[in-house]
Amino acid sequence: MPETALNIGVLIYGTLDTLSGGYLYDRKLVEYLRAQGDQVLVISLPWRNYVAHLGDNLRFRLPAGLDVLIEDELNHASLLAANWGRHPYPVISLVHHLRSSEQRPAWQNSFYRRVEQLYLHSLDGLICNSLTTRRVVSELGGERLPALVAYPPSDRFGAPLVEEIVSARAMESGPLRIVFLGNLIPRKGLRTLLEAMQLSQSDLRLDVIGSLTADFAYAGEMRQLAASLGLGASVFFRGALDNDELAEKLKSAQVLVVPSSYEGFGIVYLEGMGFGLPAIGSTSGAASEIISEGQTGYLVQPGKATVLAARLRALAEDRAALLQMSLNALQRYQQQPTWEETAASIRQFLVERVEAWG
Repeated sequence: MPETALNIGVLIYGTLDTLSGGYLYDRKLVEYLRAQGDQVLVISLPWRNYVAHLGDNLRFRLPAGLDVLIEDELNHASLLAANWGRHPYPVISLVHHLRSSEQRPAWQNSFYRRVEQLYLHSLDGLICNSLTTRRVVSELGGERLPALVAYPPSDRFGAPLVEEIVSARAMESGPLRIVFLGNLIPRKGLRTLLEAMQLSQSDLRLDVIGSLTADFAYAGEMRQLAASLGLGASVFFRGALDNDELAEKLKSAQVLVVPSSYEGFGIVYLEGMGFGLPAIGSTSGAASEIISEGQTGYLVQPGKATVLAARLRALAEDRAALLQMSLNALQRYQQQPTWEETAASIRQFLVERVEAWG
């Protein structure tokens, strides 16, 4: 470790206060580094569309005076020119997931894959949020880079619930209480969940928690879909909640369902497990690093509403199975490294890159 503090840049789009798992990771990392005495400069580029981000290459250049720069990979389109050639210090990318890993038409992902490949070739190191992300990045050309797998923080709500509360809640009668936690954007799979609720023919209740303005049109579509499927009395759109309000909703729920088309990690599944919530996620992406099929939840293929409906029906009708999965979920949460451990490994990785550079 160097005797003096590091001067670190962290480059993002928008602000650290943005509500998402990726921005929570970035925000917690900045807080940790500053607590260690490091000087952290947050460099913000404006949120726009992808073409406008490519236009940033005409203007933006790497700032001077840093020991190391962490670039959120989300910003890759803006940084091709800035990263080109010899760097004045190590440039490390923090990868939550690749844009080209998301589901969209093949021709679009072919273009994004090429841009991300060029970006990866301009780097000096990687911080990946999961083994899955590390594998995908390696396949795209990042295998040569020094890399650290550093799992996201999952302990923002403090100590997990105790087993007695989790057990009692699982056996409560009435509708199965589901929580969906994520911004209302197509990738998160709310449409699939709503369709599955209608198909299940079970007594279900859903709290939808997440920004209603991240994709205003899509949020409106989901409200209309819930009404058209006859779910108006059992689906509640809560919007974004602060931590205390969110914790109360997670305490009262019985299962967390976010059937995303892709997650680079899926911190939300672990956060739910801290409240003893079995998780239903996607077979695509890194959810399988958290969810053990039939043990701590279920994995369903993206868009498979019929399969998801069967899983919801099983949990609604077999509360003994729900109880066992709830306790398993709580145990899985307790196995995860703490954020202090993860953040310390990131700082050590940065120190090693700086020392190797000098």
